[in-house]
Amino acid sequence: KGRLYPGSPAEEPATRRKLNREGMNIGEVLNERSTIWRRLDMPGHEAVRVYGDGDGWYLDGAAVFVYEGKPCRLEYLIECDLDWRTVFANVDGWVGDDLIECEIQANEDGAWFLDGQETVAVQNCIDLDLNFSPVTNVLPIKRLGLSVGQSETVRAAWLRFPSFSLEPLEQAYSRTSEFIYSYRSGTGFEAEITVDRFGLPVEYSGLWIAEG
Repeated sequence: KGRLYPGSPAEEPATRRKLNREGMNIGEVLNERSTIWRRLDMPGHEAVRVYGDGDGWYLDGAAVFVYEGKPCRLEYLIECDLDWRTVFANVDGWVGDDLIECEIQANEDGAWFLDGQETVAVQNCIDLDLNFSPVTNVLPIKRLGLSVGQSETVRAAWLRFPSFSLEPLEQAYSRTSEFIYSYRSGTGFEAEITVDRFGLPVEYSGLWIAEG
């Protein structure tokens, strides 16, 4: 389970891990896309920047929203290898008065670690899924590279909200047209996801819509 810190000046979360890009030339960023989403089911927005540097892919974003009357701010950095397989993620911020810090690592043997503790339940998962964000749909969409008419079932390591526990989640993706995917999860949730040419969602079945 992710660490929750009761709101107290003496219990600040560790500084968010940031990607060190000092010395990187503009030409070394191989591909880049940014967007901002508005939530449709509750007040909130989320902005993200996705880019690659030749060694891997990075999703760097922040979500602000209201949950059960509580103001929430969650920042995240997800690092993937060149095949879009999750290798590291950091999530921090707050949910109401609780400060949040989660660090997730996945190794080449298929083991996943949450705050340094192995989470056996998600052994051999490939993708991280953030319960509070549409951004991680990008990972299987890019990794699978489905053609129109193809479908694939995957098993993701699901970072639940608001518990911040890491659990397995079966997911099915079907590419129904060039820019539309049908999504179904093991919880019974179903959605239609419209993406841009990069693969970022621009509309997500009544939950999020891109505004820029």
